[in-house]
Amino acid sequence: MDLDFTEKDEAFREEVRAFLKAKLPARLSDKVRNGQHLTKADMEEWHAILNERGWLAPHWPEERGGTNWSVVQSFIFETETALAHAPRIVPFGVSMLGPVLNKFGTEEQKDYWLPRILDGSDWWCQGYSEPGAGSDLASLKTSAVRDGDHYIVNGQKTWTTLAQCANKIFCLVRTSKEGKKQEGISFLLIDMDTPGVEVRPIKLLDGDHEVNEVWFSDVKVPVENLVGEENKGWTCAKYLLSYERTNIAGVGASMAAFERLKEVARTTRRGESLLIQDPLFAARMAEIEIDLENMRTTNLRVLDSVGRGQTPMAESSMLKIRGTEIRQKITALMRRAAGRYAQPFIAEALEGGFNGEPVGPDWAAPVASQYFNYRKLSIFGGSNEVQREIIGKSMMGL
Repeated sequence: MDLDFTEKDEAFREEVRAFLKAKLPARLSDKVRNGQHLTKADMEEWHAILNERGWLAPHWPEERGGTNWSVVQSFIFETETALAHAPRIVPFGVSMLGPVLNKFGTEEQKDYWLPRILDGSDWWCQGYSEPGAGSDLASLKTSAVRDGDHYIVNGQKTWTTLAQCANKIFCLVRTSKEGKKQEGISFLLIDMDTPGVEVRPIKLLDGDHEVNEVWFSDVKVPVENLVGEENKGWTCAKYLLSYERTNIAGVGASMAAFERLKEVARTTRRGESLLIQDPLFAARMAEIEIDLENMRTTNLRVLDSVGRGQTPMAESSMLKIRGTEIRQKITALMRRAAGRYAQPFIAEALEGGFNGEPVGPDWAAPVASQYFNYRKLSIFGGSNEVQREIIGKSMMGL
């Protein structure tokens, strides 16, 4: 494929930049740039702005609300929104469930659920991981037993991101214990307001409420909420995970974070010289920049294959590994740049409207929180060790 940008691509880039300049609220971009926590209202606001422009779900079919952009246009859009410090769209409905419904859903399911994702009527969360079924997802135990025109669901999900904001959850559930573990799993859509659903918060190291436990006790779910065939949910799961892992790579977000790192290195002194003039620090930055440029090219190749109707598998695993490692390296180098100012932590400084006394420069406030929080990147969405197994089996025959 041709990786050079055409005049048409550059014109599209200017269109995206003009849109961001006109429509991206400065309040939101300032929060993202400064590493502050976004509220549910913040995320819904940007979701609605993109939906009004018709740019919320570019990878969906055009007749279902997609944009029919080329692979390069999609890449440009992701990059420019990240560089402008726009909030990242919550992926569970738009980037995960949406593609699954478009691929495996009935026409009735598409007609009902897809518009509700776009207009924000439904906020989805992902019910995959369980205690004892994280990287080994096929070991999940949450059960769904058919009872007439309903399934009765019992079990527990964990590390459920933003479940406290969601009104819907898509779940992998066990509908059979026969055969291989993967063969008895189904893909089910569940209303969070159904009696028997309980959300319990998990507080993180920085005090943020990002993830949760979700418990199901005799929860009745209509049979029409089954996506695909009963006991064939593993096919849906693998398809969704390929999109999740490509999304986790976050090329645009890494590019924006690296630009921020370069800005800090050019303005922060260690003794008599700037950080950018420190040979070791500069060498570490150069290593990240090389890795980031290589990942950028690989991401374009994977997006090109998706545009031609292929489903990325090993390629998305490669992106997941490199993308998460690069983000971790950037946060580690930002922590080094902050020096002693990375040690104190004021949780309130990550909330909007904080007027307290800062410790060190403003950019240092979220450094420790991001460094520790981003350790998770190489674990969720399938640990990087599992991704290496996928690459070894599918590409090397190991």
